[in-house]
Amino acid sequence: MTQYTSDLLRVLDERGYIHQTTDAAGLDALANEQIVPGYIGFDATAPSLHIGSLVQIMMLRRLQQAGHKPIVVMGGGTTRIGDPTGRDESRKMLTDETIESNIQSIMTVFDKLLTFGDGPTDAVMVNNHDWLGELGYIELLQQVGTHFTVNRMLTFDSVRLRLDREQPMTFLEFNYMILQGYDYRHLSREMGVRLQMGGSDQWGNIVNGIELGRRMDGAELFGLTTPLLTTADGGKMGKTASGAVWLNEDQLPAYDFWQYWRNSDDRDVGRFLRLFTDLSLEEITELESLEGSAINDAKVILANEVTTLVRGEDAARSAEATAAQTFAGGGAGEALPTLSVGSEGMRIGAVLTELGFTQSNKEAKRKIAEGAVKLDDVAISDPGYLIEAEDGQELKLSLGKKKHGIITR
Repeated sequence: MTQYTSDLLRVLDERGYIHQTTDAAGLDALANEQIVPGYIGFDATAPSLHIGSLVQIMMLRRLQQAGHKPIVVMGGGTTRIGDPTGRDESRKMLTDETIESNIQSIMTVFDKLLTFGDGPTDAVMVNNHDWLGELGYIELLQQVGTHFTVNRMLTFDSVRLRLDREQPMTFLEFNYMILQGYDYRHLSREMGVRLQMGGSDQWGNIVNGIELGRRMDGAELFGLTTPLLTTADGGKMGKTASGAVWLNEDQLPAYDFWQYWRNSDDRDVGRFLRLFTDLSLEEITELESLEGSAINDAKVILANEVTTLVRGEDAARSAEATAAQTFAGGGAGEALPTLSVGSEGMRIGAVLTELGFTQSNKEAKRKIAEGAVKLDDVAISDPGYLIEAEDGQELKLSLGKKKHGIITR
């Protein structure tokens, strides 16, 4: 482990955030000398970010905790283009109204994790459409385009991998890296930003911005990326069989969010505690050393800490109480997803799919045949079973050990 002298890089290193840096020694020295304004960009392709983006938000939190200034850049402009990184096909084009609505929804999570204001280390949120939307095409070609060569752009993974797979890439998407590079140059000039951070897949785009700032303004800028986050079993962080783990309550109930962390692989507990909680490294070392069933206590702490940060303390308490009631007491906790089957009832396969436990009635039938479905803890074997409920009655429907829902009339 590299010996850093600044609080910023020491904390990022100790907690496992650092994958690549453009000039570690230079950034370390700068962080010792002054408040470093650093930014990360977030495109608004959905009403919520998912937990794959949480590590980036936590990096901005660490930046602020170390006495520096986080800049949140909402991609109101770049979302209109679409980042081709890691994709086999073009993103669906969104309307201006949808993008703006997504931004308003996404913004809410940052208020919980960062302190915004006018102070020297207070966080600031900006929208890159404010400057990209004013940038004329001829101006872009003349001032910025001359600093990018097609030869170099074709070597970046975001372009090369798409072409290697013989997947089409639009000219629109090809411009994305130029606009992201221009973002860094603009923020450097207008806000004194010296650091851009992001996931490892953004390395090429970050380096582009650093070079553009140097060529156009002679600015000394820095870049830092996090490792690609995967779970211990090799899965992509934030993806589950039932879909993405969204940060916003509107997209995912607090109980399901809490349960994702509670169900972490034993091997991931220590790493997740370092990345996604504010617990001290000493506490984390103790928790990750637990063995056998005791590691479950660490998972509950992980789930409570992350849920408290992202959703609030009440959400964490409610989710833990629901889990305890559901698993230990055999009851039905109030935070579980609920579905009304009406006075006529509903077939069990349709209920499973409606709750989001299965993707289709066909999958539901397979789960029933496997004996994985229970109604009030009694296994159901008939795929045509009609679930009916009396007025005021609550039935607990379970798929395996991790998915539970409440059925009412």
